[in-house]
Amino acid sequence: MTIRPVVLDPAGHDIHAEGARIRAGGPVSRVVLPGGVMAWSVTGHDVARQVLGDHRFSKDPRKHWTDFVEGRIGDDFPMIGWVLMENLTTAYGHDHTRLRRPCAQAFTPRRVEALRGSVQKVTDELLGRLDEVAPGEAVDLKAEFAKPLPAAVICDLFGVPAADRQAMLHGGEVNVDTGITPEEAAANVAAWQRLMLDFVRSKRDHPGDDLTTDLVAARDEDGSPLSDSEMVGTLHIMLATGTEPVKNLIANTVLLLLTHPDHLARVARGELSWPDVIQEAVRVEAPVAHLPFRFATEDVEIGGVTIAKGDPVLMNFAAAGRDPDRYGPDADVFDPGRADREHLSFGAGIYRCIGKPLALMEAEIALPALFERFPGMRLAVPADRIEPQGTFIMNGLRNLPVLLKGGGAS
Repeated sequence: MTIRPVVLDPAGHDIHAEGARIRAGGPVSRVVLPGGVMAWSVTGHDVARQVLGDHRFSKDPRKHWTDFVEGRIGDDFPMIGWVLMENLTTAYGHDHTRLRRPCAQAFTPRRVEALRGSVQKVTDELLGRLDEVAPGEAVDLKAEFAKPLPAAVICDLFGVPAADRQAMLHGGEVNVDTGITPEEAAANVAAWQRLMLDFVRSKRDHPGDDLTTDLVAARDEDGSPLSDSEMVGTLHIMLATGTEPVKNLIANTVLLLLTHPDHLARVARGELSWPDVIQEAVRVEAPVAHLPFRFATEDVEIGGVTIAKGDPVLMNFAAAGRDPDRYGPDADVFDPGRADREHLSFGAGIYRCIGKPLALMEAEIALPALFERFPGMRLAVPADRIEPQGTFIMNGLRNLPVLLKGGGAS
């Protein structure tokens, strides 16, 4: 029986139900992107690990997406923002290594550990503001805690002036919105590029003690600096990935614990560790749901199908994290005590997320502090009224209304 390709829901109304429908076609299955573009989605955990480490899959559309190279994918493609950027996530081979090296140096264990005090300071400041909220008053925890924490940390790290932060981060938020029009996508990329380019030029003229200045000073093996386009693309990806997935990680974990009070009680009693809770939350609610793009550099037989040379591939991290072939019949269940919490939600191999150590450190500082400050925190609305973020790329919440000091729905 031939299974029809799943047409992806641009609004991401139910990431996990959609992942299950795609998985029904096998660990690698056809999907239809916005604009009617055909692609493959990898939902199987073991196959996903293979693809992530397979050099026959490139992330460079300028070299390896046949339809784009030959002009059949143009500026009217709704996801064109994922094609036009030049950075380590859209590079292949030597170019990927060259662009990744200066970014990876920013997230060595020593440098990440040096940020602990900064993360704690931002956490304390945000909790202090939340403490001023009156009892019985609902607050959006995503907007007031989960989002500003990683945004402040990553912007401080890259030396982004306070006055420019909202605008520079907004481009990344729009880029993961799969419901926008092609015109909106192209306009966002253009505006984002201009803003970032102005920022890069300001750092060339006025260097500071920050990672943007370090990137400006970085040189390739032959002594060549990163081009303006590469600098802008690198900043795009570093600021976006330093904010979007972390805010989802924090907000998703809070929601999981508030809807699983038995696990929350076990954490409070010391029977479950925060790292175990966070790793299980990242497995069952991957912060990045369905990541574009990879392209086969040759015909590849994998997962029972043949992916043709030039075909686009998406990594379905949300589905891979709930693969029953890996995690068993209770793969959809949030269980921090399960034996196997290993996951691919931060990628693997040469494309593993270089910001993973910082993301985990932020969560491991922020979440215990939040629940210790507000042990009576409850949802302000029934859980089924909390809406998803509104995209199939990210797996987050539109908002997270809570009552910090008692009361509320369970």
